[in-house]
Amino acid sequence: MDHPGFARWLDAYVDAWRTCDPDAIGALFSEDAAYRYSPWGAPLTGREAIVAAWLESPDEPGTWEAAYEPWAVEGERGVAVGISRYHDADGEREFHNVFRCVFDSDGRCREFTEVFAQRDR
Repeated sequence: MDHPGFARWLDAYVDAWRTCDPDAIGALFSEDAAYRYSPWGAPLTGREAIVAAWLESPDEPGTWEAAYEPWAVEGERGVAVGISRYHDADGEREFHNVFRCVFDSDGRCREFTEVFAQRDR
């Protein structure tokens, strides 16, 4: 993985989140991927489980915006940072996100771990 490739993957991640297209979501991850919503949580294991979880309770269109960018890339590993903002029935919320990713040789993520902190208002 290189910096431009990781940036494209992050853009595809946001697009898949926005469209809730199962094929687009699945294309991001390897067949045996592990996806963690926090460093300490048990991972979702496998592409099918990840797609199902994303589709279980999708965010309504127009209620959020997000932008992420590579912060560091070395070999198969990448770290991204970014901001997610929600404006929905729960009010305005902003999160700082860090993604730790490990990619396979096809550019699919095989390990994904998210860390986030909500901005104090």
